[in-house]
Amino acid sequence: MIQATQLRRGNTILMNGELYQVVDYQHITPGNWRGMVQTKLRKLSTGAIIDHRFRSEDRVERAVLDEREMEYLYKDGTDLYFMDTENYEQTHLSEEVLGDAVNYLVPNSKIKVDFYEGSPLGVELPSTMELRVVETEPGMPSATVSNVLKPAKLETGLVVGVPHFVQQGEVIRVDTTEGKYIERVRG
Repeated sequence: MIQATQLRRGNTILMNGELYQVVDYQHITPGNWRGMVQTKLRKLSTGAIIDHRFRSEDRVERAVLDEREMEYLYKDGTDLYFMDTENYEQTHLSEEVLGDAVNYLVPNSKIKVDFYEGSPLGVELPSTMELRVVETEPGMPSATVSNVLKPAKLETGLVVGVPHFVQQGEVIRVDTTEGKYIERVRG
């Protein structure tokens, strides 16, 4: 059990016999009232997102998850397939369950998959991923100091703003929590 004020984005909790993942949270202390934690929770069985308010003193049961390293293989329709790197067993998760993580999955990449009682729940992305730029406007190579960004489509379909010196075919590092460009890795 943890206090509601210790909840963070990505935590999985057990509430009313159901598993929920914290999508967003905000600790609110309104003047002379008691503090509270306003959360957005994704019900893992259905993918539905609900708003829930905890009092600061509430205690929440954190779900114990089994984490396994798996390799992302391919996408078939709306299902994405993963293979356990130790025993080569395959499992799949739907796009709906994975949410925004779909934008960062590249075939053959190693990802941590969370399991609860033998069932896959979702993936835990690294804080950054390296993705190839497949489509962007030609930039001005001389515009190295400009803070103006241009849109770039990455190999997963994600579109991020990049500086003008980034060209098509280059690999960039992207922050997976905010979906923002960090740096150019290689050309």
